[in-house]
Amino acid sequence: MTRGTERHGGRTGRGAPYRLLALALTTALGLVVGGVEAGRADAASVCAGRPAKTVKFATGELRVYRTRSYACATAVAAKPGSRRRMSVQIQPRGGRPVADSGSFTRQAGPVTVHALNRCVRVSGTIAGRTVSTGWILC
Repeated sequence: MTRGTERHGGRTGRGAPYRLLALALTTALGLVVGGVEAGRADAASVCAGRPAKTVKFATGELRVYRTRSYACATAVAAKPGSRRRMSVQIQPRGGRPVADSGSFTRQAGPVTVHALNRCVRVSGTIAGRTVSTGWILC
């Protein structure tokens, strides 16, 4: 046996820097992924931007978010669980509406439109109950 293999339990020690680098990269990647997941405390806030308006109604709420250039909306059920019909629609003034509808357990959306210098109109339906706004975010 050579001196290198006696000290390191059969290993020559030449790969130690690479193993340390791999360990450091794995740890850093774990922190980044963990940090991204930890930042998602509110799963319903999938829209970019800050909350601009929330309209509550009997079966849930309609949430509208705004960035400088875009508006986004979701319809969130008050009691998630069983599948029910849900929809959310957002329309910029002078533009076409964008909608998401189907049978969901928690929320419909997000739907996003370009709304730079435009008002938007938003509506949402959960289990047959509908709420809508007039022109907002003007």
